[in-house]
Amino acid sequence: MAAHLAALAYLRHSGPADEHAALYAALFGFLEDPSVKVRASMAYGLLHAREAPRPIMLALLHDSPIIARAVLQYSPVLVDADILPLVAGFDEAMLLSAAERGEVSRRLAEALLARGVRPVTLRIFERADVPIGAPTLKRLAHEMGEDARVRAVLLARADLPADARLLLVRNVVTALRGLRIVSGAIARGRLERLLRNALDTAVTRIGEREAGEGACAYAEELATQDQLSTRTLLHALVNGHVLFFAACCSELGDVPRAKVFSILEHGSRAALNALLARCGLAEGVRNLLARLIAHARSVDLADDIAARHFVVTALTEELIAEHEGDIPDDLAEAFAYLCEQNVLLARRAAQGVMAAFAAEASTHLQIGPEERLALPAA
Repeated sequence: MAAHLAALAYLRHSGPADEHAALYAALFGFLEDPSVKVRASMAYGLLHAREAPRPIMLALLHDSPIIARAVLQYSPVLVDADILPLVAGFDEAMLLSAAERGEVSRRLAEALLARGVRPVTLRIFERADVPIGAPTLKRLAHEMGEDARVRAVLLARADLPADARLLLVRNVVTALRGLRIVSGAIARGRLERLLRNALDTAVTRIGEREAGEGACAYAEELATQDQLSTRTLLHALVNGHVLFFAACCSELGDVPRAKVFSILEHGSRAALNALLARCGLAEGVRNLLARLIAHARSVDLADDIAARHFVVTALTEELIAEHEGDIPDDLAEAFAYLCEQNVLLARRAAQGVMAAFAAEASTHLQIGPEERLALPAA
């Protein structure tokens, strides 16, 4: 108790300097006390104070574990230079205390992550206020991406790089495919279509967000890795991810993005065809994408599922009519994609119609208590 009172008296002292010096000396006396309770009592008094003497707090940081953990977690006096040299020797409890500090800098966070202790890594990832460098996030996404809990906290971070986010989404798809509860509940063919569509949506939605922020590295990396297939381009347009589609055309055709936007928004059919030809697309695919772009100029494909379903249906029927049911090889991938989307969008559109119908009907149909059916007991 005396040690605690001495600590409070030191922090609140407003008298002569010699009295303050005497209290300072008294704290060092309590620091030498053999009783852990005495030192802990003093530490408790100084724990949250910015005015606590640094020599005392540094000494308490090397005290018994119960005192050291509290000082490490709560003391605002400590700076990164005090903690970083000690991280390599911390046990898990001390690492967790460091991860729980009120403010964790990027240097400290990356030093803690470098220890590779899973609970500490999870705690750092869970804290959105802790900055982590993009290279570190990418590395840990590759190293720990198969851990479901790590995936969850990483995907929740807004600063996760786009390529790392896509990697984790692919890991999620792989994990879902391998779960017996999933594969046993959904027919294999339908499950593959659902997972493929979900992955396509993730690819284009991540790209749309990156393009909206002015970043081009994501589309560039996909183009470098030859992952911008006809299916990906179609999915971007069908779902209204026009910014990502433009970024892909810019990378594939080596055309400035501003010029691509201008052609997509106002360009003639010939200009669109020339742009898509520079992207290395076959003639049939170019014509199909040009038609889809024309539809995208007049309807909201991003939010209107009914419009999306109408456009996909129209394109599918046009292809069948033009080729009399004999779809050319260069359009086989695109046609298969449109057929899959037709079924998925039809289901979603039907769900929306039924929900709207039920909501409208409930406003007109009022059943009084005397009209309700009394069901017999089973």
